[in-house]
Amino acid sequence: MQKKKRSQWRKLDNAAQAFPAATGKKDTRVFRLYCELKEDVIEEVLQKAVECTLEKYPLYCSVLRKGLFWFYMEQRNLKPKVKAEDRPPCSGLYVPDQKSFLFEVSYYKKKINLEVFHCLTDGTGALNFLKELVRNYLMICYPQVEFPPVSEEEISTASDHEEDSFSQYYSKSDYGSVKKSRPAFQLKGERLEQEEMSVLEVVLSAKEVYRKAKSYGVSVTVFLSAALLCAIHEEMPRSQMKKPVTLMVPVNLRNYFPSYSMTNFFGWIEAGQVFEENTRFEEVLQNLQHVFRTELVKERIADNMNRLVRLEKNPLLRAVPLEIKNLFLLAGTTLGGRSISAIYSNIGKIQLPDVFETYVDSFGFFTSTDKLQMCSCSYGDKMRVGITSKILSHNIQRNFLRILKEEGIHVTEQENDFPGYQEKKLGLMQKSMQIFTFLCIAAVVISWVVNLMLPSGFLWAGFVSGGVLCTWLFVMVGYKKRRNLLKNGMWQLLLISAAGLLWDVFTGWHGWAVDFVLPLASLVILAAMTVVARVCRLEENEYLFYLVQIGAFGCIPGILLAAGAVRIRYPSLLCTGISILLLAGIVVFRGNSGFENVKNVIKSRRKLLKIV
Repeated sequence: MQKKKRSQWRKLDNAAQAFPAATGKKDTRVFRLYCELKEDVIEEVLQKAVECTLEKYPLYCSVLRKGLFWFYMEQRNLKPKVKAEDRPPCSGLYVPDQKSFLFEVSYYKKKINLEVFHCLTDGTGALNFLKELVRNYLMICYPQVEFPPVSEEEISTASDHEEDSFSQYYSKSDYGSVKKSRPAFQLKGERLEQEEMSVLEVVLSAKEVYRKAKSYGVSVTVFLSAALLCAIHEEMPRSQMKKPVTLMVPVNLRNYFPSYSMTNFFGWIEAGQVFEENTRFEEVLQNLQHVFRTELVKERIADNMNRLVRLEKNPLLRAVPLEIKNLFLLAGTTLGGRSISAIYSNIGKIQLPDVFETYVDSFGFFTSTDKLQMCSCSYGDKMRVGITSKILSHNIQRNFLRILKEEGIHVTEQENDFPGYQEKKLGLMQKSMQIFTFLCIAAVVISWVVNLMLPSGFLWAGFVSGGVLCTWLFVMVGYKKRRNLLKNGMWQLLLISAAGLLWDVFTGWHGWAVDFVLPLASLVILAAMTVVARVCRLEENEYLFYLVQIGAFGCIPGILLAAGAVRIRYPSLLCTGISILLLAGIVVFRGNSGFENVKNVIKSRRKLLKIV
């Protein structure tokens, strides 16, 4: 059979077109698949294995280019370089106008990491690449051992791997009406900056999970989806209870439409639950089972796929310039996310010939996200579940693990061993803080040297040193507490107040600290907190705790005024009056629910301290 000639460029598949427009520092759209061996990885051998694997999958030797109307992939004769892991997981791979590969192979200890920009391929395509890579690696390491093929697509060609299966199976016929999605509950809270994300990995017994799911009469995907929905529901405020908690669950379309494509070929379904006060776990399972049975039929899958492809093939939309298309794609992605609370992607059971068990320990899978996303896969009896999130709080993850334990499933939490995290912090953020600290020290030293060289007799360098010290403290506290702006505000208020009082005391006490600094600083921080809570759209239980704190602090100038320590009354009266009105407003308009939220925050923080 003659192989089809591979084209030098190709247009992106339907699913991939939104990724370049939506990618950014908040979500790189990069996912990681890795294989953990039973021995340390050898870099030279891995490099040779990558080169061998690319001969079978030349699709990966492509870069993303921008055309007038569409993005497209262009073949490049570049040589990928294997390296030790030195960046945070799922760091950005796509750089506009830079001709670089959209995948990266790295290693750390016993792990072989494959990171892929989602525009290039989906989880199934990446898994085929990784399995072939592991096979080639072991074949080089152990030439005396026979390693059978790891996939059933040995007859496929490079052209088959690049096939746009969306267009191949597109049909103009409809099978049903469009189901309107309801706005779902959105996760709130302080978020990590830029590419940073929290990663939690746990190891479960695949047999235990399967037996438990079978006892309920559901699949593993349904079981774990229900556990995640319940974990999210536990963090919902009462004001949001009418909204559904909805998961996006990607679907491998190759299970419904035969395809050897290594590009993206996936759809998704939305599975949600509206929780009542006494909704039981079994009820969530039954509801999800019904949703999966209804949605995961070929006719429904085809109908959803056709709707997306139909937009792409619209002649009017095809004629729209790419830059304008990107705006609509970004808007569509943002609006579409309103119906989704979190994402769960299950690759399922990874199968390799028996001979691999001697050398391969397990596989893992997780991805970057601007929400919360759970990924899972299993090899042998080891099921790895990876949960990534931009939310600083780990309450949902903790709830999920507790639910699994209550269902009798043994959970082993993995240590986050990512060397790139430490390197990033040292290279970017800590480096700048080190430079700033050095400059502060230099300013103090220079001021004292100049002061002592001049015969003025007045030690003005002491005031410079005090000012530099205060500035350094303000900046360092702001840096340490940068992930929680409201907490940062309270710390800054305490520092400003303490610094003002000390300066007033050591300069002969003129009273300006209590007359102006305390009341005006309180009002400024109160206004800043109000703006932050509004702009960040924080939930009540996130900001109310700090508003009560600032309200109580704002009453201190009134106490000092009553004690006769304040000479200029107006700033203290204004601050005290606004603070009393704030506390009164919380009592009147929030009542028991407001203070209940405050108490819950305090309790949760105590629990976190115990856990730590």
